[in-house]
Amino acid sequence: MRVVIAEDNALLREGMVLLLTSAGHEVVAVAGSGPEIMPAVLDHRPDIAVLDVRMPPGFRDEGLRAALEARQRMPGLPVLMLSQYVEESYAGELLAGGAGGVGYLLKDRVGRVDEFLDALERVAAGGTALDPEVVTELLTRRRDSPLDSLTPREHEVLTLMAEGHDNATIARTLVVTERAVHKHIGNVFQKLALPPSDSGHRRVLAVLTYLAHTPHT
Repeated sequence: MRVVIAEDNALLREGMVLLLTSAGHEVVAVAGSGPEIMPAVLDHRPDIAVLDVRMPPGFRDEGLRAALEARQRMPGLPVLMLSQYVEESYAGELLAGGAGGVGYLLKDRVGRVDEFLDALERVAAGGTALDPEVVTELLTRRRDSPLDSLTPREHEVLTLMAEGHDNATIARTLVVTERAVHKHIGNVFQKLALPPSDSGHRRVLAVLTYLAHTPHT
C-alpha cells in the first residue's frame, strides 16, 4: 500500500520508512512538521497516512488537526495516529466522526513490528485499531455510567472489540465459542443503549464514540 508518514523524530521516521518498505509497502512522502502534512497527503493521495499527534512548530495537536482536515477533504482516508502518551481527548476527537479507517497507537507499539503492521493493515482496510492502553484509559476513567452494569466478561469483550478484533479473534483470546462472544456483544450493546450490529469496525466506532463522549464525573 502507499503510505504518507508525518513524524518529527528523524530516527523514528526513518525507522518506520525502513519497516514499511521491508514489509512491501511504498512510502510515497514523509513530513517533518505540521505544515508539510496536507501538501504531502493531497499531492500523493495515499492509501493510509501515519501521523504523529504532536508536530512542529507548536508540538500541540498539529498532526490531529491535519488528520481531521485530510479526512474532510479526502473522505474515507485511513489515518493511523501515533502519540507518546495516552491523550484521551485526541482519541475521542478522532473517533467522533463515526467513520471507519482510524487508528490511535502509542509510539512504543511501533517497536512491536507485527502488532504495528497488523494495525496499519486493519486501518487501511477501513477498520479500527486502538492501542490497548488507550482502551484501558477510556474504560477506567468512566464512573457512574452504563459501563458499570457490564459484567467482567462483557468488559473483556468490549475491550477487545475496541482494539479492533473480530468475533473469531475475541473467541480465541478468551477461549470461548464465537456463539458466546456474539451473545456477550449483544448484551454490551443492550446495556450501552446501542443498536446491535455485526458490521465490523462500525460497531467498534459506535462503542468508542459513546465512550469518548461520556462526561467525566
